[in-house]
Amino acid sequence: MPFTLATWNINSVRLREGLVARLMAEEQPDILCLQECKSPVELIPLEQFQALGYGYMVARGQKGYNGVAILSKLPITDAGGKDFANLGHARHVAGRLENGVTIHNCYVPAGGDIPDRTQNEKFGQKLDFLTEMRDAFHGDRPQKSILVGDLNIAPRADDVWNHKQLLKIVSHTPIEVAHLTDTQAAGGFVDVTRADIPAGPLYSWWSYRSPDWDADDKGRRLDHIWATGDIAGAAHGSRILRTVRGWEQPSDHVPVFATFDL
Repeated sequence: MPFTLATWNINSVRLREGLVARLMAEEQPDILCLQECKSPVELIPLEQFQALGYGYMVARGQKGYNGVAILSKLPITDAGGKDFANLGHARHVAGRLENGVTIHNCYVPAGGDIPDRTQNEKFGQKLDFLTEMRDAFHGDRPQKSILVGDLNIAPRADDVWNHKQLLKIVSHTPIEVAHLTDTQAAGGFVDVTRADIPAGPLYSWWSYRSPDWDADDKGRRLDHIWATGDIAGAAHGSRILRTVRGWEQPSDHVPVFATFDL
């Protein structure tokens, strides 16, 4: 059963309902994972999405912050959600397809501006969130699983516009990269995007602070699609829809796609 999956930090699903519908209509992914929905589950605007064929949803939400949702054309059942680091945040939900594939949709905390947990509580929360994810995967190693989302870390030198300048900037510090790498290894996950596109600059986020994001191109690859080793070889067709950043009233993130022949 081949299917195409996309992940996108939408930065308010109600504010950007029209952009979600446009992506669904133009690109027609079978599964769309959203982060930072900023909505209670019951207020996610489903009518337009259902009219476009997305008849299934599993989600976790809260008012005004965080929130993750998996919208699907394919039957999908709720496989739970975890409150990593006990933050009380809606940052993880899992769904299971009829073919047994489990999809984890994650929104890792951004971590604030100072990369020091003694000075910045949010940075410590980010590291703890990743540590608990790592430990969960050690304790129950996933199989036939895909993990996607805004992981808020650009791990490689070519995942940021300037490696040296960003080494002390939250999202690209060595300690964050190490935590992300340990989490990936604990779950036996393969970075599908980089397996498909092994070299060269690749970004999925551009700051709202940049007056000309396209010309400046000071991006980072914060959004990821991983798959466990038992199914990673079935992935192909990875792409990042950079043009979406230029849509009207866009999110600062753009969708990341991959297709799986499973």
